[in-house]
Amino acid sequence: MQFPGMVTEAVADAVSGNWVDRFAPEWLKPYARLARWDRPIGWWLLMWPCWWSAALAAEAAGYMLPNIWHLVLFMIGAIAMRGAGCTYNDIVDRNYDGMVERTRSRPIPSGQVSTVQAVIFMILQALAGLVVLLQFNTYTIVLGFCSLVVVAIYPFMKRITYWPQSVLGLAFNWGALVGWSAVFGHLSWAPVALYAGGILWTIGYDTIYAHQDKEDDALIGVKSTARLFGGWTETAVSFLYIGATAFFVLAATLADAGPLAFLGLAVGAIHFIWQIIVLDIDDNDQCLKLFRSNRIYGWIVFTGFVVDGLIANF
Repeated sequence: MQFPGMVTEAVADAVSGNWVDRFAPEWLKPYARLARWDRPIGWWLLMWPCWWSAALAAEAAGYMLPNIWHLVLFMIGAIAMRGAGCTYNDIVDRNYDGMVERTRSRPIPSGQVSTVQAVIFMILQALAGLVVLLQFNTYTIVLGFCSLVVVAIYPFMKRITYWPQSVLGLAFNWGALVGWSAVFGHLSWAPVALYAGGILWTIGYDTIYAHQDKEDDALIGVKSTARLFGGWTETAVSFLYIGATAFFVLAATLADAGPLAFLGLAVGAIHFIWQIIVLDIDDNDQCLKLFRSNRIYGWIVFTGFVVDGLIANF
């Protein structure tokens, strides 16, 4: 539990000089770290499938631009639900986190926040996400609630399968379905293809991320695709990224996207190739850097979709 005057410890893999460390009051810091506000890459990765889907849906519907209000809601929802999900994950993994070098400084295992305090904070964040979800049509609200099943089981997967990253992909890319349904009130094959591609993308980038913990994971019996692929990681991630690109191309085709959307995907594929070429699975700093670079990939794809729709429907 945090006491007045306690100096909170920064989490090991947080971005140096982040706003939480620099500006947040001491009482807020452990909660901000619990929600990963000091590491925004997570909510970016959760948000991108929502924004991609919204952009593709807008183009399919003949709109010049995606619904700006929807984009704002998706951003707020991504921040809230990523924070709630991370808090839930830390509650479930509190005993494991204390045994891993990179995670032992997290607020719960380090004693900065009690489990009860974490549960209350998780509920508050989930309520914020609920308020966002209720702004959409009924189909989208029901669809959003369905994602909670996947979110609930994810933290336990690393105990029973070497593919927990696949379950993370199911959860993190749900927005590919929601972004489309928010426009049309139903689903079609285009968002399903986008969802499938996003799952492969997530497995790829989170495999790179998981290499930071592979030694500790092996000692405590936690499974991951990083441990499964081992020295074959570059090859495995290459196939995952190829599959992701193929599904994204299929999604754009099914949405009747134009050439600039495919150009964006081609530039994104070059970014994937760069990741594979420079990847060193034994360099933790580089693995973290490459993982974070997927925010740039998100911008590339989104820009291609938006510019294509803007020109096509001008």
